[in-house]
Amino acid sequence: MATNTHTEHPGGGKAQFPPFNKETFASQLVWFAVFFIALYLLIGRLAIPRIGGIIEARRGRIEGDLAEANRLKEQSGEALSAYEKSLADARARAQALAGETRDKLSVEAEEQRKTLEGQLNLKLGEAEKTIAATKTAAMSNVRGIAVDTATAIVERLIGSAPSGPAVEAAVADALKR
Repeated sequence: MATNTHTEHPGGGKAQFPPFNKETFASQLVWFAVFFIALYLLIGRLAIPRIGGIIEARRGRIEGDLAEANRLKEQSGEALSAYEKSLADARARAQALAGETRDKLSVEAEEQRKTLEGQLNLKLGEAEKTIAATKTAAMSNVRGIAVDTATAIVERLIGSAPSGPAVEAAVADALKR
C-alpha cells in the first residue's frame, strides 16, 4: 500500500525546490521585480528623506552645541581673566596696605623709642648728678676720716697727738699724688 506523504510528489518522486521549478520561474521573476521596484520606491521616497532629515537635524544640533560650547568657553576664559585681574589687584592692595601699616608702625615705634631715650637720658642725668653729689659728699667724708685716722695712728705711734693743721696738710699732700 502506497501512502502519499507531504514530502512526495503525486507523480511519484520528490518535488523540485520551488524557485528552481521551471513552470513557476517566470512568475517568480515578475513578482520579484514588482516587489523590488515597490520596495525601492518606498525606501527612496519615504525612508531616505526621513533619514536625511534626521541626519541634518543631528548635524544642526551638534553644530549648535559646539557653538554654544565655544561661547561658554570664551565666557569662562573672560571670567577667569577677570578673576585673575581682581586677584592681582587684591594682592597689590594688600601689599600696599601692609606697607602703609608697616611704615606707620615703624614711625610710631621710632617716636616711642625717642621718647623712651629722652626719659632715660633725663633719668641718667639725674642719676649722674646724684652719683656726683654722693661722691663729693663721700670724698669730703673721706678727707675727714683720713685726718681722724692719721691723727689716731700718729698718737698711738708716738704717744702724743699732732696738730690738726699739720695732719690736714699731710693728708691733702697724700691725696694729690
